[in-house]
Amino acid sequence: LTSRPNFWREVFCIRKTARQDVLKQWRRKYGRYLIEISLTMNFPDPLSPQYKAGVLLINTGSPDTPDAASVRRYLAEFLSDERVIELPKWKWWPILHGIILTVRPAKSAQRYKGVWTKDGSPLIVHTRNTAEKLQAALGADVKIEWAMRYGNPNVKKVFKSLAASCEKVLVMPMFAQYAAQTSAACVDEVLSTMLKMRSQPSLRTVRDYHLEPAYIDALAAQVKASWEQFGRHDEVGGMLVMSFHGIPKKSSELGDVYERQCKETAAALAERLELREGSWMVAFQSRFGREEWLTPYTLPTVQRLGKTCSRVDVICPGFAADCLETLEEIGDELRCAYQLENPDGAFHYIPALNDSDKAVAAYETIIRRELGGGGWLEIHRTRPHIKAISSVDCRLKGGSEQD
Repeated sequence: LTSRPNFWREVFCIRKTARQDVLKQWRRKYGRYLIEISLTMNFPDPLSPQYKAGVLLINTGSPDTPDAASVRRYLAEFLSDERVIELPKWKWWPILHGIILTVRPAKSAQRYKGVWTKDGSPLIVHTRNTAEKLQAALGADVKIEWAMRYGNPNVKKVFKSLAASCEKVLVMPMFAQYAAQTSAACVDEVLSTMLKMRSQPSLRTVRDYHLEPAYIDALAAQVKASWEQFGRHDEVGGMLVMSFHGIPKKSSELGDVYERQCKETAAALAERLELREGSWMVAFQSRFGREEWLTPYTLPTVQRLGKTCSRVDVICPGFAADCLETLEEIGDELRCAYQLENPDGAFHYIPALNDSDKAVAAYETIIRRELGGGGWLEIHRTRPHIKAISSVDCRLKGGSEQD
C-alpha cells in the first residue's frame, strides 16, 4: 500500500490540512486498508497526556525560613485570605497591616525556630515525604504533586505544571474535616488558577474524609503506639483529649459542617479504641482574636484536668502533619500549662499521622477510589487533525467498503 504513487503526499495533506476533498479521495482509493493503517501508523497527538491522572495534595503552609521577614510574608498572605478572616477589608486591613504584621512576625519567628528541623519546616517535610511514598504506592500512571495554600511551593505554579502533563487532576486538601477556612480555601485557589488557563484539565476534589475507615485506623494506630510506650491512659484514670483546630463559632451557625465532623471523627476513634465514656473528650485549639470560637477551648480544659487527672494524653486528629500548632502549642505550651497545675502528672502528646505507613495507606485508599469514580468536571479538548481521521475510521469499521 505504501508503495503506491503519491500515497505519502496524500497522507501528509491529511495530517496538515484535513481537507474534505482529500479525505474523500483517500477513502475511495484506500478504504479497505484504512483499519490496517490506523493500527500500524502512529499519528502524533500534541495534547496526549503524559500521565493518566494527577493528584495534588494541599496543606496550609509554612514560612520559607524561621525569620521575621519570611514569617511576615507568610502571615500577610495567610491573614489576607477572606476565607480565613471573614471581615470587611476596610475593617480588617488596618488591624492586619498596622498592628499584626508589625508586632507578630518577630514573636512567631522565635516559635518557628523551636520546631524547625535540619530539613526545614516539619509540615513541609512530612507533606513532601507523604507525596513521595504515595507516588511509589500508586505507580507511574499517576503523578503525585504537593503544594502549600500559603507560602511555597505555590498552588498556582504546581497545579499548572501538573495540568500540563495530566488530562485529569484530583485535588486533595489534607484536611479530614471540611471547613471553609481550610478545604474551601484550597479549592478556591485551584479554581482561580483554572479560570486563567487556556487548556484546562478535568477536575475533581476530595471534600472530606473524616469518617474514612482507613483514616480512623491510622489515628487508632498512633494512639496504640503511645499506649505501647506509656500504657493505656484509662487504666490510670487519665483523659484522652482530641484537640482540633478551632474556627469562629459563627461559622457553625452559618452552616459550616466542621464542628459536627470533628465530633463524628472523635466518636469514631473512641469506638475503634473501645474507650469507655468519660475517658475521652473533644476540645478546640489555636483561638485567634477576641471573637468567640468553638468550645471547649483546649488550654483552659487541660488546665482544669491538671487538678483532677494524673495523666492527660492529647492527639490532634485534624492535623495531617505536625506543625507549629501541634509541636509548639500542644507539645510545649500545653504541656507546661498542665504541669503547672499538676507537677507530678503525666502529659503525652501523640504525634500527627505525618508520613506513617498507615496514613499513606489511608490516602492511597481515598485516591484510588476517587480516581476510579465519576463526577469529574469535564473540560473537553479538541484534536483537529486526529478527529478527521477518527471519524472516517469509525464509519468504515461498522460498514462495508463502499460505505
